Amino acid sequence: MHAMRNFGAAAALAGLFALPLTAQAQGVPGGAARGAEEGGQAAGPLGAAAGAVVGGVTTGVAGLLGVDQRPRFREYVIREHHPSFRYGGEVRIGEVLPARGVRFYAVPREYHVRPGYRYAIVNDRPVIVDPRSRQIVEIIE
Repeated sequence: MHAMRNFGAAAALAGLFALPLTAQAQGVPGGAARGAEEGGQAAGPLGAAAGAVVGGVTTGVAGLLGVDQRPRFREYVIREHHPSFRYGGEVRIGEVLPARGVRFYAVPREYHVRPGYRYAIVNDRPVIVDPRSRQIVEIIE
């Protein structure tokens, strides 16, 4: 029994080191979901819980845009002069934007954001959005 727990702990630890690489381009919600799935496969429920936390935290730091791309992307958005959508809720990762009124714009290829994602200006803040779910996946500060 003791050996089984040690194996489970080792598998969970190995899974945690692999998660940042697989979750990096997913955004926080995707990273957490992917981390939970992979952690669960490696070490059961405990691994799923740990994987969700690590996957979410890792992608929250890494995000869709690289750290070096954020200032350039922010400058790009400012130059474009798109109108800002006034949102009554909190602008935060995971927030689902309303179906009406928000305009999404294509992210230029040079920023290497995963295909399909768009950006919007919400309360004067540029955000990356998954247009299928309308969910904010990254806030560009």
